[in-house]
Amino acid sequence: MQLNFYIIGKTLVVGFSGELDHHTAENIRKEIDDYFDEKMLKNIILDLDNLNFMDSSGIGLILGRYKKAMNNDGKLLLVNASNRVKKILEMSGITKIIKIYDSVNNALDNI
Repeated sequence: MQLNFYIIGKTLVVGFSGELDHHTAENIRKEIDDYFDEKMLKNIILDLDNLNFMDSSGIGLILGRYKKAMNNDGKLLLVNASNRVKKILEMSGITKIIKIYDSVNNALDNI
């Protein structure tokens, strides 16, 4: 799993490339949290465009970052989810609390 970080205003955008599963979730969580805390940011956008696979550990990672953003009076938004990943997110119920957008710009417009 490879992560790409960039900042737009007070928003951390994280691009995923690879698989988000029980083998990678803990390291990814730590990387995102460390970067978010170090830069004192408010919002998180997770760009799932190059995410090949996600299991329940990925759902847990997303929910944890959602809580982290909410604790900073911010938001967590998801973008560019493939149909397969979108189906997993919908089955988990996560889409009832976290919106999925088709681009980073559209997500930024809704922060």
